[in-house]
Amino acid sequence: MSELISMRASAASKALQDGSLSSVELTQAHLHRMDATEGALGAFLARSATALENAAAIDQRRAAGESLSPLAGVPIAIKDVLCTTDMVTTAGSRILEGWTPPYDATVVSKLREAGMVALGKTNMDEFAMGSSTEHSGYHPTHNPWDPTVAPGGSGGGSAAAVAAGQAPLAVGSDTGGSIRQPASFTGTVGVKPTYGGVSRYGVIALASSLDQVGPVSRTVLDSALLHDVMGGHDPRDATSIPTPWASMAAAAERGARAENLTEVRVGVVSELLGEGISPAVRQRFDEAVELLTQQGAEVVEVNLPHCEYAVAAYYLILPAEASSNLAKFDSVRFGLRVTPEGNPTVEDVMSATRDAGFGDEVKRRIILGTYALSAGYYDAYYGSAQKVRTLIQQDFAQAFEKVDVLISPSTPTTAFPLGDKMDDPLAMWAGDVTTIPVNLAGIPGMSLPMGLSAEDGLPVGLQLMAPAYQDARLYEVGATIERLFEERDGFLVSERVPEVM
Repeated sequence: MSELISMRASAASKALQDGSLSSVELTQAHLHRMDATEGALGAFLARSATALENAAAIDQRRAAGESLSPLAGVPIAIKDVLCTTDMVTTAGSRILEGWTPPYDATVVSKLREAGMVALGKTNMDEFAMGSSTEHSGYHPTHNPWDPTVAPGGSGGGSAAAVAAGQAPLAVGSDTGGSIRQPASFTGTVGVKPTYGGVSRYGVIALASSLDQVGPVSRTVLDSALLHDVMGGHDPRDATSIPTPWASMAAAAERGARAENLTEVRVGVVSELLGEGISPAVRQRFDEAVELLTQQGAEVVEVNLPHCEYAVAAYYLILPAEASSNLAKFDSVRFGLRVTPEGNPTVEDVMSATRDAGFGDEVKRRIILGTYALSAGYYDAYYGSAQKVRTLIQQDFAQAFEKVDVLISPSTPTTAFPLGDKMDDPLAMWAGDVTTIPVNLAGIPGMSLPMGLSAEDGLPVGLQLMAPAYQDARLYEVGATIERLFEERDGFLVSERVPEVM
């Protein structure tokens, strides 16, 4: 059992294909792990009632000689921001409690077509607004490495599920770091693809110009395999990129075979190493830079001068777009409806419903975004933030003229205690300083574990960034770096399944 819950998705795929493992056995192992650990973790909001039935169907198709996808029969967890017709979709909010969508998100449809076995829907900060999964409308999620600390957010459920051995793969979404920050906190691999590289159709929108769906896994190759399933053009998503994509899995396999990094130019982003980076994180990062240098990489310092304004710009753009996107939750068409006593108007019902259904963080950002979009303030706030965004995009473009990839810590610190920042929104927001620039620029970013902190024994993440459309480069270089970490330490942090008490 322990071998199955810590197995790489790539290894499970081979075992399923050669007949040494069945999808039912693999799925059952992860369901048993969920039974044993979910009470302590709270990683899921809903559980599939048909997981074993679907696994058995894949086994039958394989036994009949049918040609199947490489990930057919591999279990997967899905962040509750993606629409699913067979499970509730709440986006972590009470305002959508009990709602089952009439259609699947494109990504979910692709998972089904690939024969993957959905285990359930993972917990998240409400409407993806948060960095600790404490803003879920249902319950917090705990970090498998230490249940007293946060798993990150908004996708803490997906990351915790993979880290704890509840699922070998998970789907997340990343608006300002919601895949990469939880990956860093839980010792998993998380990737935000190029904006437009994975369909957003059927994903409950937070900030439409920033949201992107991506994989969470144990290894770079596993994320690449899932990326290949999820990615590609979708005519139902107006932002979807129509150009063909290279195989991410092939790129990761090339990287894993590379002997060194002699042909790679790496840029260290000085602006993402400043105030707020903890000594323990900085120590691991410096060790990683030294390792890359020893392996032949040309490592240079790179400046992204406008990154210092990224958090401020982001927290104007995101609330403004969220204010618009969340206007649809009005008690009229679907979801929660609260009717005040007396003879209420539609406006009264709407106000009461939104007051009862939305949590404090969502209300905070709606108010901020509505103000930023209001008459007389649009240009001063939202318009100015978009100008800063353009400058950040130009900074990245200039940096990538000099280097192949950029690196920084994924997060300024290791996982913080649950409850530590709930009363200080600005402190919570400041923790996204290293991840937000990637979303504003629309480029791909990856977090992979670079070791454990010498201070608290918790995982530390390395963030890798590549130019837009160069996701394959991200996977190729990432796989090489991952192998170097494994050779240095004798193990992969992401394959160490913590004991969950």
